[in-house]
Amino acid sequence: MAVLVDSNTRLLVQGITGSAGGFHTRQCMAYGTNVVAGCTPGKGGQSFSDEGTGKEVPIFDTVRQAVAATQPNATMIFVPPPFAADAIMEAADAGIPLIICITEGIPVADMVRAKTFLANTSSRLIGPNCPGIITPGACKIGIMPGHIHQVGHVGVVSRSGTLTYEAVGQLSARNIGQSTCIGIGGDPVKGTDFIDALSLFNDDPDTHAVIMIGEIGGSAEEEAAAWIAENMKKPVAAFIAGLTAPPGRRMGHAGAIISGGKGTGQGKVAALESNGIAVAPTPGDMAETLLKVWQP
Repeated sequence: MAVLVDSNTRLLVQGITGSAGGFHTRQCMAYGTNVVAGCTPGKGGQSFSDEGTGKEVPIFDTVRQAVAATQPNATMIFVPPPFAADAIMEAADAGIPLIICITEGIPVADMVRAKTFLANTSSRLIGPNCPGIITPGACKIGIMPGHIHQVGHVGVVSRSGTLTYEAVGQLSARNIGQSTCIGIGGDPVKGTDFIDALSLFNDDPDTHAVIMIGEIGGSAEEEAAAWIAENMKKPVAAFIAGLTAPPGRRMGHAGAIISGGKGTGQGKVAALESNGIAVAPTPGDMAETLLKVWQP
């Protein structure tokens, strides 16, 4: 069993003909992900060629056409920021259950509109502004380097893409594999949040422990800490990025900003520790901190 994606995932790529979309689609295919269709308005009837696998992927003008012809159950979005929210809503309107939006820089007002639309559908959104999701050895959807992952039993959920890779690298260096790694993204308005991912890991028999990586801004980590204390059956280790960030200055992600005295790193660490969650003191200590509360 895996969380959200596995060897049965059938992937559509929106924006497959762009340079980033094309490059990362080929990387996903090389990993073994089953890409069944692409979607770029005006390019319908063409195909996307992957020399590495020898596969020709049909391209459609609309998501509905792609769904009718190829039955994808997930989509990866590389559509430019001004049009990405519409791409998310188009995928949800076509009934695709899992939507992974990699695009960075989507206007917040557009994402508010998209999130409101999604609330009336059965689709789950991961992102935007995220690295995607990977179940090692089975399916990679996103921009993460596949080779650093190993099959195993640690779930990873993070607001930061690069810190996700750091945690995975530390685990794999110790020959500790991962069940599924989810990059939820760093934007203030997003789909899947910490509690959503933790709940999935909690119910997944292949996930035995979790690393949660947060950062300054917002209250998601504090809410997750309370949820973990009340509901989580498995060990969790955490790390909070941005502890030295000055108030009012955005640090990398659109959502990583301390405002009105709220969302400080120190407050997040205190909330986690008060709920019995081990917090790594530095990024280099994430795997070691997990091993203090869990033995593989």
